[in-house]
Amino acid sequence: MIEAPFQFQTGAATDTGRVRDHNEDSFLTLPEAGVWVVADGMGGHHAGDFASKTIVDSVGSLGRPVSAPDLQARFMDRIVRAHQLIQDQSALLNGATVGATLVALLAFDQHFACIWSGDSRIYLLRAGQYTQVTMDHTEVNELLRTGAITAEQALTWPRRNVITRAIGVHATPQTDERSGGLADGDVFLLCSDGLTEHIEDAEMAEALTRFAPQAACDALIELTLQRGARDNVTVVVVKVAAVPPATGAWG
Repeated sequence: MIEAPFQFQTGAATDTGRVRDHNEDSFLTLPEAGVWVVADGMGGHHAGDFASKTIVDSVGSLGRPVSAPDLQARFMDRIVRAHQLIQDQSALLNGATVGATLVALLAFDQHFACIWSGDSRIYLLRAGQYTQVTMDHTEVNELLRTGAITAEQALTWPRRNVITRAIGVHATPQTDERSGGLADGDVFLLCSDGLTEHIEDAEMAEALTRFAPQAACDALIELTLQRGARDNVTVVVVKVAAVPPATGAWG
């Protein structure tokens, strides 16, 4: 059996926030399977809760993958299952909109994939550079991408929070993906938009640099609460570390 080249240190935290009366966010951490997920429910009380929980419950059953393609296939199979269950729930609610945004980090051997739908995000801190891996599926981002509005106009665009993709909403799951190779010292941050509404990228990067994963999650949640936390907020942090080579009997 070949030992995995990397090990993962995980932190996670969620909070209802200062305004909402319930938490529609859900998260899942399965470092042993190489899976981390944040889902942000939409559709009102119970419906949003149901959607996000359905996603993490479904993904939680994927077991132990044997390769990176196997992991991704198992993951997408669970997303399709969750999508159908959410649509069934919508039908029970007379066609009401029920869905959830999704961000997921998958890791196997030396490879990672980020899969997403909606405006929850994944960031990567690598060698001192903090970058957003995902691209928001929002109406305002589509307008920006096509040049219909400027970045300055986007800041105050009246429909800037309207999302264009979510699991359970369209006929089939609509996701995007970015993949790459893992590196020693990488730190990934997954979050719902309740974090990015209040916290700047530089502040996130500072927390990831200063603190271990769980402490970074707790610090970012606390800062969000201090700033009013108008939405539910969820943060998952994953730190990647190379496994030291095993020493032999004479090592």
